[in-house]
Amino acid sequence: MATDTVSAEIKIQKTANSRISEVDFDNLVFGKLMTDHAFVADYTEGKWENFRIEAYDNLVLSPATSAIHYGQSIFEGLKAYKNAQGQVLVFRGDQNAKRINASARRMCMPEFPEELFMEAMGKLLDLDRAWVPSAEGCSLYIRPFIFATDAFLGLRPSETYKFMIICSPVGKYYSRPVKVKIETEYSRAAPGGTGSAKTAGNYAASMYPARLAQQQGYDQLIWTDGKEHAFVEEAGTMNVMFLFDDTLTTASIDDTILDGITRKSVLQLAKELGVKVEERKISVKEVIEAAQNGRLKEAFGVGTAATIAPIAALGFDGKDYHLPEIGEHSLSKRLFDEMENIKRGRTADTRGWIQTI
Repeated sequence: MATDTVSAEIKIQKTANSRISEVDFDNLVFGKLMTDHAFVADYTEGKWENFRIEAYDNLVLSPATSAIHYGQSIFEGLKAYKNAQGQVLVFRGDQNAKRINASARRMCMPEFPEELFMEAMGKLLDLDRAWVPSAEGCSLYIRPFIFATDAFLGLRPSETYKFMIICSPVGKYYSRPVKVKIETEYSRAAPGGTGSAKTAGNYAASMYPARLAQQQGYDQLIWTDGKEHAFVEEAGTMNVMFLFDDTLTTASIDDTILDGITRKSVLQLAKELGVKVEERKISVKEVIEAAQNGRLKEAFGVGTAATIAPIAALGFDGKDYHLPEIGEHSLSKRLFDEMENIKRGRTADTRGWIQTI
């Protein structure tokens, strides 16, 4: 459901009661405390309007709000960092603006103008720049989202929506390499479904199998295809990559796999480092055999929350396969360091990946 380009004033109403004194920047919990302000826009009568930045507060919603009943809810996740000069740097926000609209199309929701997405985010971050942590490993997590707001229990696309951006100062998502289970019973997505959309229901459906895995001592899952459970797709809430000998390999994008922004960034950096890269179908059998015979040098998840999360062990069919310990010269460490240097302004932005606030 496309919308016309919008050019409108963003009204800003600053809060009189900042909550930043409540923040312990030395002990940040992921996603628990929100910044002082939020951006809000409303979709009514076929257009986005009423653009404003206001004090972060609770929402008042009808019990019949259609997003609650029928799941028209999509979101994005990205991060902002503070460089040595105190500037706020946003990593590849333009890609999030594009991807939220791809999700909107799949979920029969109105697209939000990309230029306005970037402008609104920039003004919000400028207002709440004091909330952006400067400590190593910390950042400001940014959550744009759109949800249906019709107070109507009939099954149809909503006619009204709300777009918001909220932010939260965060620390490291994972503090150590993770242990993951290859999931062969439950499915994250199926061909023709919503796997490539960043929609709330995908994450709700993943919670139960993830909890079962955690009860078995694993941190997360590696999802496999919904038809045969024979091919690797994603790792928890991240894309997953394997270093087979000297080749970095990841599943090719289709309608069951989210087109990760960190994924595409890591692949580009790997190519620039001279690493051979393959995007293709990866069988579970290939992964396990490579882990057994020593061809699997590294495996790691890539995503906004963790950036790069090294995998220490793979669980499959009741057995754990331990991977080589990650060292200073490992590929995942080199890629992580390169990404961090770009995000934090320690390396010149030669790729147009950074928005400076």
